[in-house]
Amino acid sequence: MNESLIKLEQINTWFPNNKSVFGKPTSCIKAVSDVSLNIIEGECLGLVGESGCGKSTMGRTILRLAPLYSGNIGFMGEDIGRLDGNRLKPYRAKMQMVFQDPKASLNPRMTIFKILSEALYLNSRVAKDDYLEQAVKLLDLVDLRPEHIYRYPHEFSGGQQQRICIARALATDPKFIVFDEATSALDVSVQAQVINLMRDLQNKLNLTYLFISHDLSIMEHVCSRVAVMYAGQIIEVQDSGSLFDAPRHSYTKALKNAVPIADPESRKELGILKGEVPKLSDPPSGCHFHPRCGYQEDICSKKSPRVSETGKNSWVRCHFHEKLWQQGVLINSKESL
Repeated sequence: MNESLIKLEQINTWFPNNKSVFGKPTSCIKAVSDVSLNIIEGECLGLVGESGCGKSTMGRTILRLAPLYSGNIGFMGEDIGRLDGNRLKPYRAKMQMVFQDPKASLNPRMTIFKILSEALYLNSRVAKDDYLEQAVKLLDLVDLRPEHIYRYPHEFSGGQQQRICIARALATDPKFIVFDEATSALDVSVQAQVINLMRDLQNKLNLTYLFISHDLSIMEHVCSRVAVMYAGQIIEVQDSGSLFDAPRHSYTKALKNAVPIADPESRKELGILKGEVPKLSDPPSGCHFHPRCGYQEDICSKKSPRVSETGKNSWVRCHFHEKLWQQGVLINSKESL
């Protein structure tokens, strides 16, 4: 697990906002801004951040479901950001997405067999006469019974519907799957079952995951590395152990402090992050987080921080992270940001 399956180089996904009287956009929503990131083959990379920070848009951009304004998307040695139509089709089959709401993701008028057959059609290696056999195998992979094959989505629970969505994603024999808040709409006990299924499938089929969530407690147990996103930018990437034990960016620390502990005797005070999430159509100058940061200085509002490596496949985007790290501020400080 040392080669990068996905290589993102300064990708930007901007959407036109207001338009002039001549129909030309006068401003843009910068949903993803200057993101460079490697996703290593065989790993589960977590992507965490507040609602509206651009997590889902970034996942869709990688799969070419959202427009790429600029930058490069490397997948299996090919820059798919420059491909379209028939040239992109073989790569689309190797990249799949599991969405947040399984009920909205499944056609209520189609049986599970038709839903899976539609996906199998994209996998040209499967003959039409073998669709039924292959569909049953897919259901078995996600722990559903063969007799479920002719039922409709409304006859299943939310957890079972999400398993069907996972089976559909596996139908094209993918190498990379984006899970976009795939467990957030499920009960806690069902979440654990789906997460265990995801891990088993990853080991069995050698899959690579991008796991998008706002729940840090799940990230800690599921992901090998975690990328933290704020206002369209990746501001920190660390292995999960280092990130939760000693976050280097003040925003990551604030997210960690906001996670409640299920212990009635715990006296932990939840951290409250001051300020509001900036508008992506008009992000702050310099470091996007500086208006809410408790450690900001003059340079933070004037100059965008560079990426600084903190270890193998780990880095942070902050002007003074080295200084703060040496002082132990990010580790020991109990001050709320």
